[in-house]
Amino acid sequence: MIAPQNHENEAERLALLQSYSILDTELEEDYDNLVLLASEICGTPISVITLLDKDRQWFKARHGLDVSETERQYSFCGHTIHEADNILVVEDAREDERFFDNPIVVGEPRVIFYAGVTLKGASGMPLGTLCVIDNKPKKITESQLAALKILSDQVMNLLELRKSKMNLESANNELKLANRELDNFAAVAAHDLKSPLNNIISLSNCLRDFYAPKMDDEGKQIVEFIRSSSETLKKLITGLLDYSKSGQFNIDDKTTIMLSDLQRTIKELFGGRKECTIHINSDLDSIYANKVAVEQILINLIANAIKYNDKPSIEIELEIKEQDSFYEFFVKDNGPGIHKDDQEKIFKIFEVISEKDRYGDKGTGIGLATVKKVVEGLGGKVTVTSELGEGATFAFTIKSPIVVESTMV
Repeated sequence: MIAPQNHENEAERLALLQSYSILDTELEEDYDNLVLLASEICGTPISVITLLDKDRQWFKARHGLDVSETERQYSFCGHTIHEADNILVVEDAREDERFFDNPIVVGEPRVIFYAGVTLKGASGMPLGTLCVIDNKPKKITESQLAALKILSDQVMNLLELRKSKMNLESANNELKLANRELDNFAAVAAHDLKSPLNNIISLSNCLRDFYAPKMDDEGKQIVEFIRSSSETLKKLITGLLDYSKSGQFNIDDKTTIMLSDLQRTIKELFGGRKECTIHINSDLDSIYANKVAVEQILINLIANAIKYNDKPSIEIELEIKEQDSFYEFFVKDNGPGIHKDDQEKIFKIFEVISEKDRYGDKGTGIGLATVKKVVEGLGGKVTVTSELGEGATFAFTIKSPIVVESTMV
């Protein structure tokens, strides 16, 4: 018997094999089906997907074989990976000097006939083989060998798919962790900044209210600049706090929201604006969703519709529907509209397309980014449709887990 030699780049080969995290995993139907097909095509009682570890050959899938691994020194597959064409066919192992006295030839499982095709990873590095085995001499046709090559490619496709999935899951987990750490940092930083900022605002108000007569016009202008800049920064920090918290809603934390209660909440918040009329239309009498999240989304959208409206009388219409497994919300206003080139920008954090709102203040570019983050966290999406001069309609969806009986609100 001649034991197989290690690959010339054995350390690199083993590292590549380990990168698939496939060794010692459970049997899987997709791999089992391939070895069963290999035996059917080649007419052999045994077929195996073999992966060559350091001192053993481990079988990811096996047909007609009871053991899950054997010693590498006795393996035919260890020889196969050295073949120039990546294929090894042994018609009668008893007549081959490499195998005639091999324990798995003279004893069970009596490997007399063997045909194996190398499984090749990155840069053609061999990982193992797909092989068929018989306990009597046999010949294999060119078409059967071609079929084995095709099946070996399918084995590698499964392995690569597994690896890609693992890498994607790992990257996704790292991204979630990074986002969580960033949100936590933003929340802590924003919270820590609010206290000294409030002091600056209070002191600037004192200067303005009590010491203005002692100041010249330039001094008054400087104090007002300090006060207005501090107020702007406070709004930005508050927005960052809201944004960092917006991804913390539990999608499963749902409750029944009566639309009459939702209507009352909205009117309490915005009813003091005499120039603004808000209509709520729906055939539903309640919805089942995360109450805090839905209210935050609607408050942001309605507040924006008011702040950036250029009409003397502001008209806002809120419509709620149920479609299949989703609730649909529409917030329509009679404002100036949004240019098509800006309709994607407005959902990006810190993007501001209007110099000032109707009250003369500049926005922070956080409100709509927060809306998008909350909506997507609830399994939905948010869009806007608008024409300049014809107002805008913001539409968003959230998942609807149950059927809700409906009446007119």
